[in-house]
Amino acid sequence: MASIELGIASSHAPQLATPPEEWGQRAVADRKNQALIYKGKQYNFDELNELRGAAFGDEIAPDVWAERYARARAGIEKLGKIVRDANIDVLVIVSSDHKETFDDQVLSPFVIYWGDEVAHVPFTEEAIAKFAPGLAIAEVKNVPEVATTRKTDGELAQHLIEGIQNEGFDPSASKNLPAGRYGDFGIPHGWGYIIQQVLGGEDIPPIVPIFVNTFWHPNPPTAKRSYDFGVALGKALQSYPKDIRVGLVASGGLSHFVIDEEMDLEFLQALKDKDAATITKYSNDVLRSGTSELRNWMVVAGALAGSKLQAEVIDYIPAYRSEAGTGAGLGFVAWQ
Repeated sequence: MASIELGIASSHAPQLATPPEEWGQRAVADRKNQALIYKGKQYNFDELNELRGAAFGDEIAPDVWAERYARARAGIEKLGKIVRDANIDVLVIVSSDHKETFDDQVLSPFVIYWGDEVAHVPFTEEAIAKFAPGLAIAEVKNVPEVATTRKTDGELAQHLIEGIQNEGFDPSASKNLPAGRYGDFGIPHGWGYIIQQVLGGEDIPPIVPIFVNTFWHPNPPTAKRSYDFGVALGKALQSYPKDIRVGLVASGGLSHFVIDEEMDLEFLQALKDKDAATITKYSNDVLRSGTSELRNWMVVAGALAGSKLQAEVIDYIPAYRSEAGTGAGLGFVAWQ
């Protein structure tokens, strides 16, 4: 039977791959953003800055950025080593599509990819030129230099689809990704970050990509639904008859584009405590914008709830990029 040997979770924010002296690039977009979400309410930049008392000026000093960037890269390196040392046969990677792949034709709360391979393609120069400020410098680190095909475990994925159905969910199934925003039919950056930055881009075990509609209305799953889907996923994995070692990955989060340290720390503690009530308490109003990617962590937490694996917080880094408290809560967690 399959055994779940490991879980990891990591933020995949652009600041992770942006030299610290360039972190202010994303603040340009923050200042224009009319929909900054903080504690479930929406603000423009000036409103948010006033609400929070312009309290984060000391957090955006060059030496602070350099120290936090170094810690973030160390967290990524440690997660990669943990995965390598675990000798995993298959990685089930849970992340969120930013309408890079699926669009408004059909938006499903959960999609399991069950093909036997998937494209992983670099951006064209035309695509890079259209990125918002501060994105291009980071996003190129999530794709290979030349077009690559990544091995996926279609047999396991099909078993997961059927097993999760038996637990009362009806996940969508994709065997061929659509062309997507970049016309490349490729896996998007939530998975590319894990492949390229965490695992180094080479000698990657087969993956099973699971898409969660964290961002897009009208049907993102609730926190509880995300967790319960994870519980069903864990049961399906454990019923797989092949003797393989499986690792689970959550990619995305924590709070962003407005950092909420209080919430992030509460959530990380709940992962350590396997506190399902706290993990699932966050409303859809809170789970908006980048913070919505906590749903990916909820899925993995649910999948590991019945296991003996315990969560360890490798690091938590509030990576502020403006005086109003915009930025990303960078979290790195391993279940071992």
